[in-house]
Amino acid sequence: MDISPLIPGDRQVIESYGGGGFKISGERFDGSVVIFPERVVAWSVAAAGDVTPEMMAIMAGAEAPAVDLLLFGSGKGFARLPEPAVRAVRGAGIIVETMDTGAACRTYNVLMAEGRRVAAALIAVP
Repeated sequence: MDISPLIPGDRQVIESYGGGGFKISGERFDGSVVIFPERVVAWSVAAAGDVTPEMMAIMAGAEAPAVDLLLFGSGKGFARLPEPAVRAVRGAGIIVETMDTGAACRTYNVLMAEGRRVAAALIAVP
């Protein structure tokens, strides 16, 4: 019996991470990314401490899909998102959860498959 979740074909699924990037819905992305259920956007962030409120504008801009939750994948280990960046996202009414990138990838897939309005800002790991 197949117990894998049924995921609509137009949804972005994280298949793997590592080697400085991600494989998402069959496509390789080098570097960090922000993933929404409908699309993936390159994100020029190498470390959690580098994230500025301006870098988080992608979550609240006119072209951003409506999400309720942002998973922040902080890289290989846990690192907090700078407070000004957190405030910028929360100001848009979005909850922010921080975890390492691997945990964020797995959590994103589960929540997205459940139909939740989730996005993930993921720092690439070597």
